[in-house]
Amino acid sequence: MLMLKAVLMGVVEGLTEFLPISSTGHLVLVGSLIEFDDERAKVFDIAIQSGAIFAVVLVFWTKIKTTVMALPRSRTAQRLTINVCIAFLPAVIMGLLFGHWIKAHLFTPWVVASTFIVGGFVILWAEGFGRPKALDEHPNDRVRVLNVESMSGQDALKVGLVQCLAMLPGTSRSGATIIGGMLLGLSRQVATEFSFFLAIPTLLGAGAYSLYKERALLSWHDAPLFLVGLIVSFLSAWVCVRWLLKFISTHNFMVFAYYRIAFGLLILITAHYEWVQWSH
Repeated sequence: MLMLKAVLMGVVEGLTEFLPISSTGHLVLVGSLIEFDDERAKVFDIAIQSGAIFAVVLVFWTKIKTTVMALPRSRTAQRLTINVCIAFLPAVIMGLLFGHWIKAHLFTPWVVASTFIVGGFVILWAEGFGRPKALDEHPNDRVRVLNVESMSGQDALKVGLVQCLAMLPGTSRSGATIIGGMLLGLSRQVATEFSFFLAIPTLLGAGAYSLYKERALLSWHDAPLFLVGLIVSFLSAWVCVRWLLKFISTHNFMVFAYYRIAFGLLILITAHYEWVQWSH
């Protein structure tokens, strides 16, 4: 039964990490339902994020390899690398200052449900009713950056600051960076691609730091459980990332906004009428 829970949580992590619907929120809620939400389970949730990151590395391997190889001589490769570092710093600072308090007080289904709903309305506002589905085919005054290599350091810093909002469970790191990037003038394609690149140091760094802090909870006995979750997370994330890159070429994010609002309301209703005993 514990292995089945690991598989389920791995699927949830992989399918939700890079969609604007909050992987952390889903992990908190699913963990509550299947009673997989103790301190060890929280470490497990962090560890399996690495599987999702490996999926991004695989999908973008050619670009990552080309960028790394060109770093000594290419200004374009250097600019992209520096921008990722710039965007990564705010999350490091905010995580060190407030990460512990947020995990101790805000990781509850009620908070997740509320941020789900608020995030849904933010997406609706950002996309705007009636805007063309293929925004990149119909650029308007709000779109300044049409490829990730032409982002400025200021653009990267702003996206990094917006990413800090994802510390609130249910907000969605990818949602904050993608939608925030679009509002800052990045095309949907650029915002999504930069969000993926930024996820690599952000999630790997957060995971390594959290695992180090919680190392007392780890044991070799749990290794098979963690390995299963990581592999399943990798496979499901690989499918999800490839699908999302195709999806954004012809669609906007409105469907995710409606999903967030509906799912958040469902959580609030079931909790209010005690149809589901959400843990707190």
